Amino acid sequence: EVQLVESGGGLVQAGGSLRLSCAASGFTFDDYVIGWFRQAPGKERKGVSCISRTDGSTYYTDSVKGRFTISSDNAKNTVYLQTNSLKPEDTAVYYCAAPFYSTERYWGRGTQVTVSS
Repeated sequence: EVQLVESGGGLVQAGGSLRLSCAASGFTFDDYVIGWFRQAPGKERKGVSCISRTDGSTYYTDSVKGRFTISSDNAKNTVYLQTNSLKPEDTAVYYCAAPFYSTERYWGRGTQVTVSS
C-alpha cells in the first residue's frame, strides 16, 4: 500500500520557519517527481515545489522562491520542505504528492501550516 505521511506543520509567527517532512512507503520514489501542494481556505490546491529523483532538478512556484527549499533523503524515502520567512499568506494545508505532474497522484493527508501576523 502506497502511503505518504506529512509532518512538521504548526503555528508560527510571520518571519518564522518550519520544516515539513513527507515519508513515503509502499514505493520508492527514485523515478518520480515528488513534491508539495498547498490549499488555503476557500482556494484551490496549488503546486508549491517539487524535486526530481532522477536528476535532482527542482521547481518552486514564484511566491516561495528564495524562501522555501525542497530536498530529499533517498535512504529514508523522505522529502523535506524547509519553509523560511513565512508570511500569513503561506497559511494552508500542505500536501505531499507523487508523481507531481501526473493527474493520478498519490496524496498524503496534509499538515496544517498557520502563520500569524
